[in-house]
Amino acid sequence: WGSDRIGVELDAHFYTARAHQHLVAGLPNAKFSDSRGLVNWARLVKSDAELVYMREAGRIVSHTMRQAINNLKPGVPEYEIVAQIYADQTRGVDGKYGDYTSLCPLIQVDEKTNAPHLTWSDKPLPKSGLVLLEIGAARRHYHAPLTRTVYMGKPPKEAQHLANAIIEGGDAVLEMAKPGVIVDELNTVWLSVLNRHGYVKKGRSGYSIGMNFPPDWGERTVSIRAGEKTVLQAGM
Repeated sequence: WGSDRIGVELDAHFYTARAHQHLVAGLPNAKFSDSRGLVNWARLVKSDAELVYMREAGRIVSHTMRQAINNLKPGVPEYEIVAQIYADQTRGVDGKYGDYTSLCPLIQVDEKTNAPHLTWSDKPLPKSGLVLLEIGAARRHYHAPLTRTVYMGKPPKEAQHLANAIIEGGDAVLEMAKPGVIVDELNTVWLSVLNRHGYVKKGRSGYSIGMNFPPDWGERTVSIRAGEKTVLQAGM
């Protein structure tokens, strides 16, 4: 195959420019083409065996999140919350241990909730205010992420109104998500609920996940956003 056409992942995290140069130099008669995430797209529909691992990861992350929320007490340092998250992610549930995840646990408190993907500090949790948790769990490197927003103390009416809108929109999307539905239609349903409550969201609202390694658990294929014409299939 030294003179064949070879597909390479030019946008892969660990396929560096130097690696590509070495490959091209070592196979001077080959023709290289960007495969544009071909392997990622092939992994989009999961087998029954893969779904077993993802459901196990789902049980681990659900347990881990419940424990994390129970640990949110005024005065507790942020890093203590994260330390317990790491422990619960690894111990797993029902004798199924957890692998390391492709993203570290993320926690944002108060004004830090205005930006995504921030990590912990030594600041104590407040008596009143928002706490955003984004964590994951992995079994055999198959991932299940989970995000929750918690209000310490009594939430203001505005926060409760937004929470109700998000819950309603999420339920509407889950009800519609069936094989044969175009992903763009999920986005339309989601935005219609938010707009009816007076809110807007410009970014994507979800994305495909599966088996992965750092720095990301997303598959970098399908996203719930305007214009996404992928048709849902069983096993996605």
